[in-house]
Amino acid sequence: MKHYILSLTAAALLLSAGCQSKSQNKKEETKDSTAAVATTTSNEPAAPNKAVDISKIKVADAKTILARKQVPVLCYHQIRDWRPKDSKAAKDYIIPIDVFKGHMKMLADSGYHTILLDQLYDYLNNGTPLPSKPILLTFDDTDLDQYTIAEPTMKKYGFKGAFFVMTVSLGRPNYMSKAQVKDLSDKGNDIGSHTWDHHNVKKYQGKDWEIQIDKPTKTLQEITGKNIHHFAYPFGLWNPEAIPELKKRGFKSAFILSTKRDEKDPLFTIRRIIASGYWTPKTLSNSIKNSF
Repeated sequence: MKHYILSLTAAALLLSAGCQSKSQNKKEETKDSTAAVATTTSNEPAAPNKAVDISKIKVADAKTILARKQVPVLCYHQIRDWRPKDSKAAKDYIIPIDVFKGHMKMLADSGYHTILLDQLYDYLNNGTPLPSKPILLTFDDTDLDQYTIAEPTMKKYGFKGAFFVMTVSLGRPNYMSKAQVKDLSDKGNDIGSHTWDHHNVKKYQGKDWEIQIDKPTKTLQEITGKNIHHFAYPFGLWNPEAIPELKKRGFKSAFILSTKRDEKDPLFTIRRIIASGYWTPKTLSNSIKNSF
């Protein structure tokens, strides 16, 4: 336990980790961002804490899933303007506000339609048709700017996204509160699991699964009033031993980053690409076409 129940100091340091770098992404956060939470109600939420028996879901064979055309999946982290002290590497994970708005406008102008996690799952597993030019927008690590900047910008174009929440950050300065996560869910966005404190799944032992997966999943289900079926690996790192653990906990899919999908369990190694802060809308467009 002592290795994974962080002290407040250790937790604050760990929150400086993004999905690719423990030293770059979260070092610097604005201290003055605030957000008013709209009061909306969810549409017939599923009963919380009720796990899905994955064994009763008919899963297509891996060959069938791998044969389907990949759907572009983008991964965003921080959305804020660069600062002089931001490192060159960190800027890959920090999207200046106008750049993010340009990305969204390009997607809309290019005829892309956002889809959600269950839609992607149903397409990959069952061949369920998707809208023309589908794309999935995902956001990792619970940053406040995803609520204050990303969601309002997406809403302008009728876009929805999937937010993978790291629950240790909830309510901390510059991260989303529980009320804001619920508001995102109530507005029709997806909420997925991203562990408790971004601990590397490849290193899990003993009670790590309870600490990093079971308790955070329960927390998110209590917040949203909906079941949590989708997971994003911290740093995009996974191992074959993790997949049966996720399955027996009711997860239907899991997301890596840009590495190769697993030939045995492609639903638990769905590819994403990080939308770089250096990318213009044209660069993003080309990257989508070349990566999927």
